[in-house]
Amino acid sequence: MTNSPLPARAEDFDELSRMLGDLFHSGFDAETHEIERGLFEPERALLIRDGTEPVASATAFTRRLTVPGGTVPAAHVSMVGVVPTHRRRGLLTSLMRHQLRQLADAGREPVAVLWATEGRIYPRFGYGLAAQRLSLECATGELRLPGPAPEAGRLRLDRLAARQAELARVYDRVRPDRPGWSSRNAAWWRYVLGDPATQRGGATERRVVLHEGPDGVDGYGLFRTRAEWDHSGPRGHTLVDEVVAITPDAYAALWRMLLSIDLTRQLTFRAAAVDEPLLRLVNEPRRLGAQLVDALWLRVVDVPAALAARRYATGVDLVIEITDELLPGNTGRWRLTGGPDGAECVPTDRPAALACDVRCLGELYLGGAGLGALAAAGRVHELRPGALAAAGPAFGWHRAPAGMEVF
Repeated sequence: MTNSPLPARAEDFDELSRMLGDLFHSGFDAETHEIERGLFEPERALLIRDGTEPVASATAFTRRLTVPGGTVPAAHVSMVGVVPTHRRRGLLTSLMRHQLRQLADAGREPVAVLWATEGRIYPRFGYGLAAQRLSLECATGELRLPGPAPEAGRLRLDRLAARQAELARVYDRVRPDRPGWSSRNAAWWRYVLGDPATQRGGATERRVVLHEGPDGVDGYGLFRTRAEWDHSGPRGHTLVDEVVAITPDAYAALWRMLLSIDLTRQLTFRAAAVDEPLLRLVNEPRRLGAQLVDALWLRVVDVPAALAARRYATGVDLVIEITDELLPGNTGRWRLTGGPDGAECVPTDRPAALACDVRCLGELYLGGAGLGALAAAGRVHELRPGALAAAGPAFGWHRAPAGMEVF
């Protein structure tokens, strides 16, 4: 066996899918299998085989990622795994290094993103934690949204497939304002709305609640419910997947409904943003049971292209020294100039004001990590007094990055 990854073919998908189903302990589901086949890009997939048997894989999906002030092409890395019999042989390292070199050589995507099964795996490949999320475990009997509900607008339950176009319209209106969200074509909407019976965990089929305002549908929520009872009566569970709304009224109306479904006493929402408006709406935020966890990990593949692609909250003129052991073309001093209207990043011989590694740059990139916090952790080094205070506000953004959709 060789550790060298080989490009996959379209016909490899079936055995790759079964291998990953075993790895992630999810088993094989025919409906999920066909949905994911529609996403598979064989030219972007890498396999390592032992004889004819696949033993390790990594792939990427072609999508755009919202960043502060715009969107960028981003490799959405997924389907990464090594079978238990072949662990500790360097297969994952070989795959990830090979993939990074491919991305850098292609020059099309300045960043790559992924969801990590275990957070300790990917920092050694230059990935930084770019977006966190709140996992909410709510006791709904204790929660209210104070104040009267707006008279305008109405809520309606409907079938998912019948309203996909309207869901997409709402999502596309909101997405440009939320760093960390990804573009969705028809195949990705099929994935998001997919509802295999084997994956419901005892809950109902997925449902959609729509909010209709003066100009049509302006918000939606995707959810399920699960019946639960004890000696005291109903203790049903509402399981929320997404809440997306164009207006504050639509957002509040959707949550009023989701928090007050008859016969339910619990609500779980694992994809809340760290600045989720719900925290500012409810009467008892402690009862949301919020836990902070990691979401999106980001790897800067092309430093000047990535830094020039986003916008900055305030004016910035900064020389930053980057080290990147895996992609040495990123190592060096870069002068970043820009602000809310655009940016430029070019190599320079000027003295650096700040220094960090490429992983740290990934944490900064979507605006979720503060320069000051990273410096306090010893991750960013201030080489010119005052540089942290001057540059820190520029890297922030008015909305926190969020990872809502696991891919």
